[in-house]
Amino acid sequence: MKPQILVIDDDEKNIFALCAVLKSRGFTCLTAQSAKEGISQLIKNNKVGIVLMDMMMPEMDGYEAISLIKAQEKLLHIPIIAVTAQAMAGDREKCLAAGAVDYLAKPVDVDLLINKINQQLGNIDNGITNGK
Repeated sequence: MKPQILVIDDDEKNIFALCAVLKSRGFTCLTAQSAKEGISQLIKNNKVGIVLMDMMMPEMDGYEAISLIKAQEKLLHIPIIAVTAQAMAGDREKCLAAGAVDYLAKPVDVDLLINKINQQLGNIDNGITNGK
């Protein structure tokens, strides 16, 4: 059974679209509409294998959320892919510096997303961790 994927995004349309794609590819999708809710779900659920994190959310943005996740030893191993409408020069590097293992701009290329997820899940299966 594939690990669960947690989608953290404040936009219901983005959550619906991402989860529809993930479910069609055999993944179980959990959702959170805020960074705070997403962190809470990660703490409670040890079956999450990867997080897709929107970087531009109100109250707590993805950068702060990643920092809080990576500060907890229990959650440190979970790869986070930044998924954002921010597609300006330097944004990819900023996301990676914050602790994300990869970066995708919206609208998301579905095949690229699935490839990146499978790459990260393969790294977990092989004992490779590349979080910061």
